[in-house]
Amino acid sequence: MNMTHYMELLATNQPWNLILFMAIPVILAETLAITELYLLFTRKLDGRVASLNRWVGIAVGLYFIGVIAWLVPQAVVPITQSGSWRTAIDVIAVGSYLLGGLPLVVVALQQLGLINRGADVWTRRKLQAICIALFLVLGHVAMIAGMADPGLLGWQVPAGQAHDMHGAADAADVQAAGTMPAHAGEADAGAASASASASASASASASAAPSGVPMPATHSAAAMEASAGHGGH
Repeated sequence: MNMTHYMELLATNQPWNLILFMAIPVILAETLAITELYLLFTRKLDGRVASLNRWVGIAVGLYFIGVIAWLVPQAVVPITQSGSWRTAIDVIAVGSYLLGGLPLVVVALQQLGLINRGADVWTRRKLQAICIALFLVLGHVAMIAGMADPGLLGWQVPAGQAHDMHGAADAADVQAAGTMPAHAGEADAGAASASASASASASASASAAPSGVPMPATHSAAAMEASAGHGGH
């Protein structure tokens, strides 16, 4: 199955890319969403949950600033310049992931008092809830598109990459084929050794018997005794 750049990013350098680009931001964002729902339903805007909500909002927003600042020059710009996007599926996956971080940046800026400072508490809370909802929608779009096969829209692995993949597979086959004769040779050698041992044992038994004296024929003796028994009756 072909992969989007989104999925390729998460699959590369395991488990660190998965932790840095998926686990940490998702855990922070989900914590922000859960605490936001609690505050909206209970209207208790002070206490531990409110404090957790504030600090998680700041942390996830600043974290996404770092993610976006790293991914854009390291991935988005080179892919765009080389024309390596893997159909619209790839663009939607990567674009939704990066755009999903922007609402959380707004949350962090508001929590730090850098924007929307003169608004009342419920207006700020409303903006934060909208930003969290936008992140959830865009984040799930990125996941769905990221797990899709770009081949659905006609993308194929470039000839050079396909050749490299086939070359690696052929090398693996040759290596496997090279080990099989070795094991077969070991088995043949073992069988030959066992046959030689059996021949040597037979020769030793034959040489141990006195010269000119035949080996006892147990089956013939048993047959003679049976005949004698019938004759007696």
